[in-house]
Amino acid sequence: MKAFVDPDLCIGCTQCTGICPEVFQMTGILAVAVPGELPPDTVPTTVEAAQACPVSAITISE
Repeated sequence: MKAFVDPDLCIGCTQCTGICPEVFQMTGILAVAVPGELPPDTVPTTVEAAQACPVSAITISE
């Protein structure tokens, strides 16, 4: 699985970085997801972070 943060939608609220800092980091005022495949143990919190995003800027794909 991979995660992606749409920079056009992200408002920089840091919600995702607080929930899953292993996958999401702030770059300037926007969040970004680590590139590549997600470590399997981070998938549940990555999904939680995506669901918590107030502007639905995070997508998760297989």
